Amino acid sequence: MTDAVRQVGRIIHSDSCVAEGCVWLAEAEPRFAHALELTGPLPLRRREDGFAQLLSAIVSQQVSVASARAIWARLEAAGMISPEAILSQDIEGLRALGLSRQKATYAQALAAEGIDFDALRTAPTQEVVETLTAVKGIGVWTAEIYAMFSLGHADVFAPGDLALQEAARILFDLDERPKERALRQMAEAWSPWRAVAARALWAYYHVQKQREGIA
Repeated sequence: MTDAVRQVGRIIHSDSCVAEGCVWLAEAEPRFAHALELTGPLPLRRREDGFAQLLSAIVSQQVSVASARAIWARLEAAGMISPEAILSQDIEGLRALGLSRQKATYAQALAAEGIDFDALRTAPTQEVVETLTAVKGIGVWTAEIYAMFSLGHADVFAPGDLALQEAARILFDLDERPKERALRQMAEAWSPWRAVAARALWAYYHVQKQREGIA
């Protein structure tokens, strides 16, 4: 086992990794076995890592999917998806491409941070989260999602996610939706496959939403 694996733990590379995690969860927790019967195979959902992925996350904050895609298309067309390009523009130049003043400020903060994205690939989850949340405009949820899907960490969770909270409430028959701290504690029992547990809960949430009209 390499030092990187000892630090980071399992990396989810393929559908077979997700399937392995599902088997473990189903054996460890009968409720997950039930959820997985309803959802079927879970998606891999791996993404690229790096500056552009985090910039895209900033663009997507608090706007519709369609709006985020339109703004991202403008940034791509203008070649504004690298740190150097972002720093070459002033705030008004970025606003002209569709970013709000606040998001333009966040984009420049990310570009100026000089994050070593290659080094993050072998960093433990907590270090990834601390590095990313040091940037203005990037919160814990975004950092954990980046670790989960861009870096493939198998043992990271995002308890601040409302859909995960609601799915956990339904699946575990809780009286109320668990808050972030409570859900983080619950998720400790799903280690070392918390990222697969998150995939299962998201998938279960969509099944229940279709069945019961969850808002």
